[in-house]
Amino acid sequence: MISPIEGAQGSRQTDCAQALAARVREFVLHKVVPYEKDPRWGAHGPSEDMIIDLQDLARAAELLTPQIRSDGSHLSYHELAPVLRAAGLSPLGPLALNVAAPDEGNMYLIGKIGTADQKRRFLEPLVAARMRSAFFMAEPAASGGAGSDPSMMITVAKPDADYWVIEGRKAFITGALGAGVGIIMAKTGDSATMFLVDLPNPAVRIERVLDTLDGSMPGGHALVRLEGLRVPSDQILGKLNEGFKYAQVRLAPARLTHCMRWLGAAIRCHGLACDYAVRREAFGKKIIEHEGVGFMLADNAIDLKQSELMIDWCAKVIDTGASAITESSMTKVAVSEALFRVADRCVQVMGGTGLTRDTIVERVFREIRAFRIYDGPSEVHRWSIAKTISKDTLSKVTT
Repeated sequence: MISPIEGAQGSRQTDCAQALAARVREFVLHKVVPYEKDPRWGAHGPSEDMIIDLQDLARAAELLTPQIRSDGSHLSYHELAPVLRAAGLSPLGPLALNVAAPDEGNMYLIGKIGTADQKRRFLEPLVAARMRSAFFMAEPAASGGAGSDPSMMITVAKPDADYWVIEGRKAFITGALGAGVGIIMAKTGDSATMFLVDLPNPAVRIERVLDTLDGSMPGGHALVRLEGLRVPSDQILGKLNEGFKYAQVRLAPARLTHCMRWLGAAIRCHGLACDYAVRREAFGKKIIEHEGVGFMLADNAIDLKQSELMIDWCAKVIDTGASAITESSMTKVAVSEALFRVADRCVQVMGGTGLTRDTIVERVFREIRAFRIYDGPSEVHRWSIAKTISKDTLSKVTT
C-alpha cells in the first residue's frame, strides 16, 4: 500500500515531470521491489552484478538517468522532486535508475564545471551507468582532518611539472570500492582544489570498508589512503583553488536530492504500516482504532506532508540559481529528522514484524537514521543556520 500523500503536489509540477514520476513509480514497485530479497544485497550494498541487472531493467524501460534529458539538459529541481521521490520507494530504486548518491551529485557537478574533455571522459560514462563514482572530501577524525568542516582538510596536493601529487587520508568515502572515477578535494596552499582521478589506482589504497548502520550504497563507506597520487593538471575540476566554492555548488543540491529519495522510502514504510494497522486486531478492534496507533499514523501524515513542502520550497530556491546554502541546511535538518520519526513510528506500529526483515521497514529505519549524519549532521546545519541568523540580525541593527 502506498500512502495517498504521494503525488499530492502534482498540480504544482510540470505534466512531463509528473508523467515521468508515474513511470518511475510503476517501474520501482513492479520491477525493483522484488530484488529487495536478493541475497546479493549485502552489508556493504548490492553487488556489482546485482546493480548491472537492475540498471539493465531501467535501460530497457528507458528510465536510466532520468534527471538528464536526451539533449543533455538537467531537470529543474522542482521537476526532479516527484521523480526521485518515486525512485526512493525502494532503497534499490535510485541505484537501478542511476540517480543514487554519490553519482547523481557528481554528475551534476561535472556537468556544471567540467571541461568538454572531462565531460567526455568522465561524465558520459556516468550518465550511461558504465561506471560509478566517489567523492573524496571527509577525512578521519583521529588524524584531525576535515569532517563537516572542510577548512580542517589536511590532504594536500603539490605541483610537480604538469602534475599534482596528492598525499593524505579520506574517510567515509561512499562507493570508493568499485568506482571508476573519483573527485578528490585537497589543499592547495591556503585554499583547496578538486581533482578528477581515474580509478582504481594503486596510489588510492582502500584501507578498509567500514561496517556501518546503513547498507544500501554500493561499495559501502571506505577509509582510503592517498600515497603519491599523481594527477595531470588537465584533470583539475573547475579552477585551481576554487574547491571550497565548488563543494557548495554540489552539496546544497545533493542534500536536497537525498531528502527527495528518502521521502519516497518513508512514504513506502508509512503505507506498509497503515496496511498493517487496518488489518491487525488487538483488544477487540483494529489497532488503527486505538488512539496510540492512530495518532502515530496521523503524525506520520503530518511529517510526510511537511517534508514534501520543505523539499518543494528548497527546490524552487535552487532553481532560481541561488546557492541555497541556508535553505538546504534547513531542509536537510527538518526532513531527515521528520523522516526518522516516520520510520521509527512505522517500526512501533508494526511491533515485532517491524523489527524483522519480512518487510522493508526495518532496513529503511536503519538507512534513514544514517541520513541524519551524512551530508552534515543536524547540529552542524543548525550551527550554520544560527550564524546566518546572527549575521542578518546584526546587519539590521547596524542599519
